Amino acid sequence: MSAQYPALIIMLPFFSALIVFAIGWFNKNYCYKLAIAILIGCFLLSIGIMKDVMANGTIRYWIGGWQPPWGIEYVVDYLNSFMLIIISFISLLVVISSKKILEKEMPGKDPAFYSLFLLLVTGLMGIVITGDVFNLFVFLEISAISCYALIAIGKDGAPLASFNYVIMGTIGACFYLLGVGYLYIATGSLNMADLANILPDLYHSKVILVAFAFLLVGVCVKMALFPLHMWLPDAYSLAPDSVSSLIAPLMTKVAAYVMIRIMFTIFQPVFSFEMLPVGLICGWLAVIAIFVGGIRALSQKNLKKMLVYILVAEVGYIVLGISVGNRIGLTGAILHIMNDAAMMACLFLIVGAISYKTGITDITQFRHMNQKMPFTMAAFTITALSMIGLPPACGFFSKWYLVLGAIEANQWVFAVTLLISSLVNAILFFRVIEYAYFYPHAEHGAEELGHVEVHASSHGHAEIVMNEAPLSMLIPILIMAALILILGPFSGKIISSVIQFAIPVGF
Repeated sequence: MSAQYPALIIMLPFFSALIVFAIGWFNKNYCYKLAIAILIGCFLLSIGIMKDVMANGTIRYWIGGWQPPWGIEYVVDYLNSFMLIIISFISLLVVISSKKILEKEMPGKDPAFYSLFLLLVTGLMGIVITGDVFNLFVFLEISAISCYALIAIGKDGAPLASFNYVIMGTIGACFYLLGVGYLYIATGSLNMADLANILPDLYHSKVILVAFAFLLVGVCVKMALFPLHMWLPDAYSLAPDSVSSLIAPLMTKVAAYVMIRIMFTIFQPVFSFEMLPVGLICGWLAVIAIFVGGIRALSQKNLKKMLVYILVAEVGYIVLGISVGNRIGLTGAILHIMNDAAMMACLFLIVGAISYKTGITDITQFRHMNQKMPFTMAAFTITALSMIGLPPACGFFSKWYLVLGAIEANQWVFAVTLLISSLVNAILFFRVIEYAYFYPHAEHGAEELGHVEVHASSHGHAEIVMNEAPLSMLIPILIMAALILILGPFSGKIISSVIQFAIPVGF
């Protein structure tokens, strides 16, 4: 049975997306429960796949029994089994937390929402599991089209933001598809393993050079790497909170995975780093992304918009680790894919919970939020300390590897950039913590404190009533916050058991 897991983990959410939509015509209440059941199944399948990979090595699954390179092949190794667990786990927590937000923001749209949600998850998992460059494009478009629709469901400027995303996403997809076409012209193959064997003899071909450039630019658009990030801030910040909680942690990380596959699997590191200055170019773009993201985040009062610009900087961290071209840096990049996915998922879930209970997104109105939503704000503080890079939270460990990788590559500017960015994050997050925890208490009767419900006490002081998020929203937040603390001390185990085997041979 386990031999069929690679196919099942794609087919289950794909066909269930159609079933959920059909069931919604008769009873919308079943959509939420069915979506949770499906994603629990996907998470269990991803764990089973990881166990199989650790026990038996790389899994190769031929679709329809057609032998590659003529048929489409799913290939699961340590890297993409690791990604499957990240995608399925975060998707599960986000869908659990979505019910209340959906009732408030999109009443009556349960079938469409959960159907698109499952299609998006299908696309993301398909991107990481496929061993065929054209099949990757197909899954890329499944995830993108689902994402466009989910963002457009939002209010205010969401449809326009989604349209801008459609334009940029289509441009990125065209670049990637052109790259695939050039590879096929030169090699006659679309299978990643087959391409890896054929390409070394063609590295001096201008066709291959153009193909590589197109592939990389297409992925950078999808990843929102500076200066191709302009579509991301509005799209992610104006999307419904449940949608942002899914796409912010996962979309850019899956694109980063594709970049790693292109630079280290389809092409060899010698091509990406020695024959071409790709590492240096991407590294400096990452440095600019970190500074631009941090500076733009500093100018934001809206917490969700601030987090979106921090995400632009976080993409820079991952690309920086990839660009230094050594084992330590790539280890840090892969570890940061996991850590940043956990941190961003927690932060966007928190934003959704606060917005649901209070309607507040303005940081300056977070006065005494720690008293109204103490567990939510405690989770926010844990995640904030991790984003800054303080141990024992997980953010410290991946940043440590990234700094070490930059130092080993003698890229001192890159290392200093990482350290400065931690200081910028400290300013950003302590600004929120200051309003939530340390704003002076109101006296002389009851008053409205940033939309926080208060009552006058017998001593004439304002008493703030605790009004936490519903359990369906709070439990995923607390799970993610606990995970952020757990992943840190276990980083060494994760690296020695999984990540070290995901690094290309010879690194």
